[in-house]
Amino acid sequence: MATIGNSFALLRYGTGRWGLHAMSSIGFVRLVGPPIGVGRVSVHRPWLFRRSLCVKAAISEEEAAKTAVAAADSGATTIFDKIISKEIPSSIVYEDDEVLAFRDISPQAPAHVLVIPKNRDGLTQLGKAEERHAEVLGRLLYAAKVVAEKEGIAEGFRVVINSGPSACQSVYHLHLHVLGGRQMNWPPG
Repeated sequence: MATIGNSFALLRYGTGRWGLHAMSSIGFVRLVGPPIGVGRVSVHRPWLFRRSLCVKAAISEEEAAKTAVAAADSGATTIFDKIISKEIPSSIVYEDDEVLAFRDISPQAPAHVLVIPKNRDGLTQLGKAEERHAEVLGRLLYAAKVVAEKEGIAEGFRVVINSGPSACQSVYHLHLHVLGGRQMNWPPG
C-alpha cells in the first residue's frame, strides 16, 4: 500500500472502471485523467450520497422486493436466466459448469460481483434451500473465494445473500454478492 501525502492511502492503482483512488478522512478521492500529467480530482463521499438518497432508495428497493416476491416461485424466467443463456450481455468474472459470476450493474463497492448457480433447481432464495442443494451452495461459496482472488480483494471481502422480501431480495434466483475494495462497516445495513 503506497502513501500519497500525509492523509491519503492508495487503495487501488489502475486505470480500469474505478481509476486511481485514494482514501482520506473526507472520503474517496478519484483521480480522473490521463495516467501522465495533471488530471481532475473529484471527491466522492459515499456516506453523504447514501444519506441523501437513503429514504428514496430504501423505498424503491422495498417496493421492488415486494413486487418480485409475487412471482418468486412461479418458475418464470429471471434476468439471471437471461444472463446465463447470454440473451443479456454481462461482464463475466468467473464461470464453470455449475456457477456463473459477473459484475453487478449497480455496484455498491469498487468490486461487486454476483455469483449464481446456472441451474436454479427451485433454489430461488437461501430460505428455500433443501439438503439436495448442499453441493451447489458449497460451489457458490468456493466461487466467491475464487472471484475475490481474481478481483484482488482476497485479503478482505464480504459475501452477502439477501433471502426474501424483508432482506430486499428482488431477483428470485439465489445469488451471492461478493463485495470488496473498500473498508466494510459493521453492523451491515
